[in-house]
Amino acid sequence: MSVVMQHVEWDKDLISRYDLAGPRYTSYPTAPQFQESFTEAALLNAIARSNQAQRPLSLYFHIPFCDSLCYYCGCNKIVTNNKSRSLPYIQRMIQELALYADLLDNQREVKQLHWGGGTPTFISDDEMSLLMHATRRLFRLANDDQGEFSIEIHPGRVSVNTMGHLRELGFNRVSMGVQDFDTRVQKAVNRYNTVEQVSELMQGLRAQNYQSVSMDLIYGLPLQTLNSIKNTLTKIIDLNPDRLSLFNYAHMPHLFKSQQLISDMELPSAAEKLDILYFAIETLEAAGYIYIGMDHFAKPDDELVRAQQAGKLQRNFQGYSTHKDCDLLAVGVSSISMIDNIYVQNAKDLNAYQQKMDLGLLPIARGFTLNDEDVLRRFVINSLICHLELDFAQVEQEFSINPAEYFATEIAQLVPMIEDGLLSIDAGGIHVHNKGRLLIRRICMVFDEYLQTAKNNNPIRYSKII
Repeated sequence: MSVVMQHVEWDKDLISRYDLAGPRYTSYPTAPQFQESFTEAALLNAIARSNQAQRPLSLYFHIPFCDSLCYYCGCNKIVTNNKSRSLPYIQRMIQELALYADLLDNQREVKQLHWGGGTPTFISDDEMSLLMHATRRLFRLANDDQGEFSIEIHPGRVSVNTMGHLRELGFNRVSMGVQDFDTRVQKAVNRYNTVEQVSELMQGLRAQNYQSVSMDLIYGLPLQTLNSIKNTLTKIIDLNPDRLSLFNYAHMPHLFKSQQLISDMELPSAAEKLDILYFAIETLEAAGYIYIGMDHFAKPDDELVRAQQAGKLQRNFQGYSTHKDCDLLAVGVSSISMIDNIYVQNAKDLNAYQQKMDLGLLPIARGFTLNDEDVLRRFVINSLICHLELDFAQVEQEFSINPAEYFATEIAQLVPMIEDGLLSIDAGGIHVHNKGRLLIRRICMVFDEYLQTAKNNNPIRYSKII
C-alpha cells in the first residue's frame, strides 16, 4: 500500500525533537525572498513565455472585506460594516483583469478559479454577478464538469439563497471556515457559527449540486481542549464534508495586531496541542478521510487524493491543489501570481493598489524571478511535500544532473532523519516513510537554500511546523 494511503504513524518523541519553526512552502522560494526591485518587464517577459507554453490558467481573486474581526486571523483583510466600499474595489479588480486579458492569449483555458479573502460573500449578489460576468467576458472558462470554481465563505454570515446565486454563476466548490464549534472558543476568538447554521448550509449546498465542500478547522485556539475538539469533530464528521483542513494556530502577535486580543494564558500548551492533533488525525482517519499532508484531509474518491496518486498534486498559495500544469494569475490587493518562472505580488495596501489602478498601471509591488537553481529546488520540495518521494531518474532527466552527487551535502544532513526512520535513500531516490509524514516540512527545509543562508545572516521568524 502506498504510504499516502496508510494511517499516519505517530511518534511523539520524534515530533517533539523535530518540531522546529519553518516555512509552509506554499511557494519556493518563499515570500520573504520577494524583492521590491522586481520589474514589470520581468512580468511581461514571463507572460510571453507562458503564452508560448500554452499552459492553462488558474485565477485567484482576493476580496479583503470582512464584517467582523476574527482575532486569530493573519490574512490581509479590511474589517468594515460599510458595504459601499466593495463596488469601487470590484471595479478596479475588473480593470486589473482586463489589463491581463490584453496580455494573455485568449485561447488559454481557465481550469481553476478561486475567490478568497477576507470574506468574499461580503459583497452583494449583484456585485458577484458583475465580477463573474466580467471574468467570463475576458477569459475562456472551462465548463462545469471540467473546471474547479471555488469560493471561501463564513458559514455564520451567508445565506442558502446567496449560495444558490453563486452556483448559478458557475461556482461548484465551497470552502467554509468553521474553526471550532465550542461557544467558549468562539467567544475567545470572536468567530461565530452554530452547528445549526452549518447544517442548514450543508443541506442547501448538496441540494444546489455543489461538487465539493471543504471545511477549515484550527487547533491550538484559546480555551480549546481535547474534550472540546472531540465534540467539534463529532459534529463535523456528521456534517460529512468532502475535504477538511486542520490548521495549526500560529500565535504571532508581533506580526498580526488582532492576535494581541488573544490572551497567552488561555492558549493550550504545546503538549496539549499535540494531544489535540493526535486525536484529530486518528478520528478523521477512522471516519474514512485520507491524510493528504500538511493539514489536509480528503475522502478517498476526492480529486486531491486522485491527483496525489497520479503524481499531479501541487502546492501553491492556496495550499494543496490539483491541476499542476496551470499558471496562476492573481488579482486584487496583496494577491500573488505564479507565472512561468516568476512570482509577483500586488500592493498590500488598499489605497496603493487603487491608486495604481486609477493610473492604469499593473499594481505590482514586489516579486521574484527564479533562476535554474531555484527551479530545481522548487521541484525537489514540491515532489517531497506532495508525493513524499523524490525520483532521482526524473530529476536527472529534467535537470541533467546526478542528484545523489549534486545534493550530497543535503543528503548528509538527512542521515539523522534516516536513522530515526523518517525516510530512506537508495539508488532510486528519497522515500519519506510514514513516520516522516507529519514532519515533511522539516525534511524539505534541508533543501531550502535561502533558509540555510538565513540561519547565519538574518533569520526569518516562522511558525512551528506542528
